[in-house]
Amino acid sequence: VQLQASGGGLVQAGGSLRLSCAASGSIFEINTMGWYRQAPGKQRELVAVITNTGSTNYADSVKGRFTISRDNAKNTVYLQMNSLKAEDTAVYYCNADAATRARPLWSDAYWGQGTLVTVSS
Repeated sequence: VQLQASGGGLVQAGGSLRLSCAASGSIFEINTMGWYRQAPGKQRELVAVITNTGSTNYADSVKGRFTISRDNAKNTVYLQMNSLKAEDTAVYYCNADAATRARPLWSDAYWGQGTLVTVSS
């Protein structure tokens, strides 16, 4: 399973960005998909996750500003980021808990390559 993230860039504080992450490969089923981020000198942290039935969970720091969604038909997860702050600057990684056709009863965690979001103050 490969995850390809896109949509990062440079934006001013208060602005918006939309990240996308498409999963491809020999996919049998994708369960949870999510976004994590890692700022310089900090550990990777959860931003938001969404199950295959649409249930969501957000980090407190992004609640009310970020929205996660997914298109199951396209195996794609999105992160709409509004009211961006300088502290949102980080490399954003998408994650998928997925089973492959070769092992349909076994789920593994897969990671995208990361996309840089820089918010200027």
